[in-house]
Parts: sequence; structure tokens; C-alpha cells
Amino acid sequence: MNLTPTKLLNGILLGSAMLFAASCGKSSESPGYEFMPDMYRNQAYKSYEPSGLCGDSTSARTPVAGTVPRDYTFFTYPSSNEGYEASGRDLKNPFEASEVNIAKGKKLYDNFCMHCHGAKGAGDGSLIATGKFPPPPSYIAGVSSRGGNMRDLSDGKIFHTITYGINLMGPHASQLTYDERWLITLYVKELFKAGAATTPAAAADTTATAQN
Repeated sequence: MNLTPTKLLNGILLGSAMLFAASCGKSSESPGYEFMPDMYRNQAYKSYEPSGLCGDSTSARTPVAGTVPRDYTFFTYPSSNEGYEASGRDLKNPFEASEVNIAKGKKLYDNFCMHCHGAKGAGDGSLIATGKFPPPPSYIAGVSSRGGNMRDLSDGKIFHTITYGINLMGPHASQLTYDERWLITLYVKELFKAGAATTPAAAADTTATAQN
């Protein structure tokens, strides 16, 4: 059978149209026909779904021992009273109290701390308002369970507490980076200042100064 160029072209176009039509489906979830899909489309595992690729049958693999995230900063003070006191003596906040840094700290505080400590640190957050949990010490007039007034806590002690937690407050090192914990520490110190300025003693001092 002799095929003219026109017939050959028509045959190619017809075959392409049939192939195109066959590759499409009515289901929006069907990708249609794919050429060697196993070369570029890997099987996706659901969280904690078992896998036969590894001897322990788990698809979620743990990192190699000793690996740390990029830009990770080690905190070498231990989770103990000794580490807490040493942090208080040695550490100072590396961030200056600029408007930008305070705003960053406030945003982080609102996301991670306010539900317990409250918007102004009075220990009246939304979680406490349910009555299911005891309130944390107030930044304004509270006393730390480790001793001393809350508003007198140093940068290092606040940072240590955010890192490791205390009492019902869990550790936040896995949720907040090293820098983010310092930014929250910065904002907490701002709440200390604001709270100290509104105490009865401070108000009395202000009144006495105005009368003199």
C-alpha cells in the first residue's frame, strides 16, 4: 500500500488525537496515562505509615546521630537549678531593645505565651480562664517558684526557663529558635517594666514627685 505524504500526515494526526483522548479521563483525581511514572513519581507515605524498605518497618526516619539543623545554636547550660542560676549570672540578651525587636518579641509572645501568661503578663490568659489550670505567677506582683520577684528576673533566667520550662510550663526549645527565645525574653522584660510602672507603690511615688 502506497502512502502519500497527505495520508501519512493524516494518520499521524489521527493517531495523536486518539492518544490524546485516551490519556484524558473524567475523574479530576486521575492523572491519565503517564510514560514510565515510576521514574519520577515516588510513593508518598502517610505519617507513621509502615514501610517495607527498612528493617524496623517505619517510614519516618530519625536523623543521623549528631546531626543538627542548619544555623542551630547550642545552649550549654544544663536543665537544673545550677544551670538556671549560672544562666542568670552569665547571659545577657544579645538583642537591643529597639522597636523592631520588641515588635518581633511581642508577636512571638502572643503566639506562644499569651494563652497562659496573659496579654500583660498578669497570669490571666485564655487557657487559665477555663479554670482547668492554675495561673502562672504574675509578672507585675508575682513571686517565682525559684525565689525572688518575677519582675526582677534577669535575662538569662528568663531565657533558661523558656528553653527548659518549669512546673506546668513545658520546654519551648523545640518550638522556638535560639534567637526567637531571646526576642521573647526581650518582650517579657518590657512587660516587667510596664507592670512595675502600674503598681500602687510606683503610682504613689509618681504622685509624691508631682506634689514636690
